[in-house]
Amino acid sequence: MQASPKPRQSFWGLWNISFGFFGIQIGFALQNSNMSRVFQTLGASMDDLPALWVAAPLTGLIVQPIIGHLSDRTWSRLGRRRPYFLTGAVFASIALFLMPLAPGFGAPLLFAATLLWLLDASLNISMEPFRAFVGDMLHVDQHAAGYAVQTAFIGMGAVIGSIFPWVLEHLGVANVAAPGALPDTVRWSFWAGAVALFGAVLWTVVTTREYSPDEQAAFAVEKAIPTEQPVRALAAKSYLSCLLWIVAGTVVALGVAEFGLEKEVYLLGGLLAAYGVLSALAISLAKQGRTNGMLTQIVGDFSGMPDVMKRLALVQFFSWSALFIMWINTTPVVTQYVFGSTDTASAAYNEGANWVNVLFTVYNGVAAVAALALLPLLSRRFGQVMTHSISLTLGAVGFLMFVFVRNAEALLVAEIGIGIAWASILAMPYAILASNLPQAKLGIYMGLFNIFIVVPQLIVATVMGSIMKAFFPAEPVWTMLFAAASWIVAALAMLRVAAAVPQMPKRESE
Repeated sequence: MQASPKPRQSFWGLWNISFGFFGIQIGFALQNSNMSRVFQTLGASMDDLPALWVAAPLTGLIVQPIIGHLSDRTWSRLGRRRPYFLTGAVFASIALFLMPLAPGFGAPLLFAATLLWLLDASLNISMEPFRAFVGDMLHVDQHAAGYAVQTAFIGMGAVIGSIFPWVLEHLGVANVAAPGALPDTVRWSFWAGAVALFGAVLWTVVTTREYSPDEQAAFAVEKAIPTEQPVRALAAKSYLSCLLWIVAGTVVALGVAEFGLEKEVYLLGGLLAAYGVLSALAISLAKQGRTNGMLTQIVGDFSGMPDVMKRLALVQFFSWSALFIMWINTTPVVTQYVFGSTDTASAAYNEGANWVNVLFTVYNGVAAVAALALLPLLSRRFGQVMTHSISLTLGAVGFLMFVFVRNAEALLVAEIGIGIAWASILAMPYAILASNLPQAKLGIYMGLFNIFIVVPQLIVATVMGSIMKAFFPAEPVWTMLFAAASWIVAALAMLRVAAAVPQMPKRESE
């Protein structure tokens, strides 16, 4: 059968494919800009925040590879990816609706932390297939355009989600509540976000039609990239690397008591050891010829990642380390250093917390504009690899401003650089991957790529607390220096990616 090219999508086709991400990002924005505020209001201390936030990356680590693996093999009346969009949206909306009710439960902090697990898991169930969906639906020379449109919707959704409390306050909704209670601005923001999230995802489900497996097979020649069989390679592996992972996890866990580290570090040690055990099990199954199971497939694909993915993994690791530092610490930094209060019941603290929503709104708004205007311009001039490196450097300058600037309005300038970097992080690595990975495994590879988003967040959540307690107690501003350094390292690591990308699509500006 002669292969045919994948049809090109119109503007409205690109719009419909990515519109659901607008709602998903509203959910993420409400989570990122308000959960530290929620936890502190419910009684959490600064030292507790990393442990409470660990739910977000841990659920992504578990959920995304599984969903990627399953969605590659799914075909139903709703299609390949859309069943996951819809399922995740339903449960995420439920979690957003229940979050403002946490203070009314007997153990409010535990209830809120549990809902964060549900919320983040559900958002990940929806988000991971959306990444692969762009690759499924678009011709290779539209990948950059597709991820740019998706990034624009991410930016717009984040703007709406972040600005909710600030807008409601200016409409007269109460922004201060009794100790232990959430302000009405936060409560109504979560409820409105639940409706918006579900509606946006439903729009994509209703307005798109996925290509059938037979149609995808006809398009497969579009990618002249050989589909490797990394699962078979597992049978030839020894168990030495598995043993090393288990030993590393054990050493980390033993070091908690030995060096007085925070208890969250136990989680990091447990994850290292668990990966060693799961790898050993997968190798054992492969040696027995049992290569069709989910565990064997996921471990095999992870160990046999294409070179371009391995190089981008290092960039992602440092990129997302900085982002997680920002999401956890911007509220404590701004309220303490710019607005002069750590009392969550005070007007000054809540004014500062709302200003954080404004700051997050600005960087997400900048990202939406940069994705459609600045990044295509830079890509035409410098290429995707150098564009990403430049963008990360600009973001690092933005983080440095938080270390030295004590004026609320001046921090808006910092968010411009951060917004450009954020746009590039959401678009450039995925455009490069989608154009250089086999279509048949796009879902699982996108899910596995998320590991290099999640692991740095877990390290920040488990280790940063110990570092800050040992060297900078009650001085969260220094976390922003760590964030700036992370993005500088990511910018330098991006320069290694060019050698692994032999051919890039010519129509990058679309």
